[in-house]
Amino acid sequence: MALFKKRTVGKPGEWYYCLEHKKVEEGPECPGKDRFGPYASRPEAEHAMETARERNLQWENDPRWHDAPAGGREEH
Repeated sequence: MALFKKRTVGKPGEWYYCLEHKKVEEGPECPGKDRFGPYASRPEAEHAMETARERNLQWENDPRWHDAPAGGREEH
């Protein structure tokens, strides 16, 4: 008996954005490595790439993600 079953049918109301096909899908149609989600609504899934860009920008500008060099002083 397998520990993890591959889910081939999605749940109604679960929305994903497929990175390979560049489309929104209800329930997981494509493999997990090729999708973002789940999202609560179709519009949220439609904006998946925009949301990812915004979050990446926030993380890139978050000072907590920029480690200071050893010794505690930042070099410029």
